[in-house]
Amino acid sequence: MSISWIKSCNDNKNFRLAKGFGFDVYEVENVEDVDEKIKELVDNNYNTIVVSKELSLFSQDIITKYKNMDNINIIISHK
Repeated sequence: MSISWIKSCNDNKNFRLAKGFGFDVYEVENVEDVDEKIKELVDNNYNTIVVSKELSLFSQDIITKYKNMDNINIIISHK
């Protein structure tokens, strides 16, 4: 199982602990690119992706594409 986190590059609050522990925390410069980043991570065999709540609002694929996939887990962080 591969886990990654996605946040905006302007977000200085989310996933600091995960990043500090050396986990894969990715940042997107343009919030409109979140679906592209999720697809890239899925293509690179990440099957659990944690997305910041603010960034998840810009994704349409979370609901339309990944919602019913058993092998991909998209988790929306509440903080």
